[in-house]
Amino acid sequence: MALIQLTEEQVRTWSRAQKDQWWFANVFRGDMPQLTLRSGLTGFVLGGALAATGLYIAGKTGITIGVGLTSVILAFAIFRIMHGAGLAADYTILENNCTQSIATAAGYVVTPLTSSFAAYMLVTERIVPWWQMVVWMIVISVIGVLLAFPMKRRFINDEQLPFPEGRACGVVLDALYTGAATAGMFKAKLLGWTAVAAGTYQMIVSDGWMKLVQFKLLMMDRWAGLKEPWHFSERLDAYYYAAAAKSGWWIPSILGTDVRQLGLRLTLDVAMLGVGGLMGIAIATSCLLGAFVNFAILAPIMISAGDIVPRVSATGAVIPINRAEIVNQWSLWWGVTMMVVGSLVSLAGRPELFRSAWRSLKGGAKDKGTDVLAHIELPLWMSWAGVPVFSAIGVWITHEFFGVPWLLALVSLPLIFVLTVICTNSMALTSWTPTGALSKITQFTMGAVDRANPASNLIPAGMTAEISSNAANLLSDIKPGYMLGAKPRQQAIGHVIGLFAGALACVPLYFLLFLPADANGVRSTATIVSEQFAMPAALQWKGVADLITKGLTSLAPSAIVSMVVAAACAVAIEVAKIVTKGRFPLSAVSIGLGVVLPPEATFAMWVGAMIFWWTKRRNPVPGTKGHDFWVEGCEPICAGLISGAALVGIGNAIVNVLLG
Repeated sequence: MALIQLTEEQVRTWSRAQKDQWWFANVFRGDMPQLTLRSGLTGFVLGGALAATGLYIAGKTGITIGVGLTSVILAFAIFRIMHGAGLAADYTILENNCTQSIATAAGYVVTPLTSSFAAYMLVTERIVPWWQMVVWMIVISVIGVLLAFPMKRRFINDEQLPFPEGRACGVVLDALYTGAATAGMFKAKLLGWTAVAAGTYQMIVSDGWMKLVQFKLLMMDRWAGLKEPWHFSERLDAYYYAAAAKSGWWIPSILGTDVRQLGLRLTLDVAMLGVGGLMGIAIATSCLLGAFVNFAILAPIMISAGDIVPRVSATGAVIPINRAEIVNQWSLWWGVTMMVVGSLVSLAGRPELFRSAWRSLKGGAKDKGTDVLAHIELPLWMSWAGVPVFSAIGVWITHEFFGVPWLLALVSLPLIFVLTVICTNSMALTSWTPTGALSKITQFTMGAVDRANPASNLIPAGMTAEISSNAANLLSDIKPGYMLGAKPRQQAIGHVIGLFAGALACVPLYFLLFLPADANGVRSTATIVSEQFAMPAALQWKGVADLITKGLTSLAPSAIVSMVVAAACAVAIEVAKIVTKGRFPLSAVSIGLGVVLPPEATFAMWVGAMIFWWTKRRNPVPGTKGHDFWVEGCEPICAGLISGAALVGIGNAIVNVLLG
């Protein structure tokens, strides 16, 4: 069925009742299977797996990747193959849409694990029990779901706002099931083969998998004399340094500091190539610029000046200068300033978001007549009753689990609603949610009231960010369902299934990847940030919390100067973007992100972005093989690189635990 939509005049002049009647008569697909047992199970499994890859990538880069289109392509391919083999009836378009709803919700629910939760544990040095993580995440996310569906009637049914990312998903689904199945299978094969290649490479560079293959399966420790498993080094320059140590070759340094201490390494991380392909050349170049300025220019100067020095740990051991120490001792402050100021200026440059939010808060005229969608929409009473009930539960567990004062937890609730409306308007118009900037407003507000307790600003701000982003992102996910004629009530149930899938899959994985137990079974928050997982989002949240708690007087004078300069640069960059209507090629937020990311990961992302930018320029003509592969296939290829490397990397951590 070709997608149909109202004209601009109809959107402007018709009442919502008329629009609902039109949709029910022309778009609604009746009793076509949607939330079935198989779509629910497929969404649960895919959602858990894709949420796990999202957690892995967020831990490395601080970037949250969308999983909606990936789940659509995978579900389409799985059931098309099973149908061809006579093993199952073909998937309906609405079953696939339901699967992506579940998978998308699973991907969104895990965001606090690499941001506010991680920052809270880093600041307090307290590990939150796994069951408290699961309960808090699900309760808070359910509030987002309950807020989303009443707003769905206004933003989607009535105002017919575009939600570009959601619309793109609807267009892809329609294309797959109305004659473009060959193109869909081509993208599925691209994703699959890329994932296999990336996974194979990741296995070769993984110590755990190689230990399993070489010692447990091939017994090479017995007949070949191997004492340590061989694996290919992901850091390609490691081979040069090994040869240099033997032959006395030149070791590069900047102002007397070894470049390895600065984190300037050459790595081949295929997951980062995929992330770079998705983020695009402008953002990747901004990240690379931030990394270069920080690690190749400022850090060596600050080390020479004595503002970054080897530190003595609580046990008396000397901690040498390394990338993490550079970030924590000095660079974090100007990097966070770039991200926060850049986000706020960018948000201030979109006054239409605030005007739309104000109109939404004021409400509109009530439609008269019978609600023709009453039997398929999520009943409004569930939101009117559910939001207060789950908000009360959220306030209680926020107080009980994290010690946030009752007053601050309660005060954050009305702020959450206002910020949710702003985020939803932003998502509807641009597919971008300003949760980073908005959460910092909450963080500074709560911190001004209670500076002594980090939980007082981190957890309410985390709650604000999670609820507002969850509601906005889920509305973007509801958009393709509206375009395709799905039952909203079943999508709501699918979203809740997805919340459980993401939380149950990722919380145990979180402890495995970021909070592994030592030989004595003891876990420490010191392992949350590591060379493998930079946790840039968590460091940003922690930096703001530290600034609130300690104040500027605790920082080195050079760090304060760097913050002032960074703030001025962020304003200039974002104003230039506003004046040029987005044509200015740099992003202040991305420059700040490059400061807290490992430079080797930033460079790998830039290489990935450059590859796809160059190949797109070389293959501009639709219908050609090059265009089909590099342009139309960009997202499946990048998703394959990310998922293949991430799933095998996760498996490597599990194998290491099992093998000891």
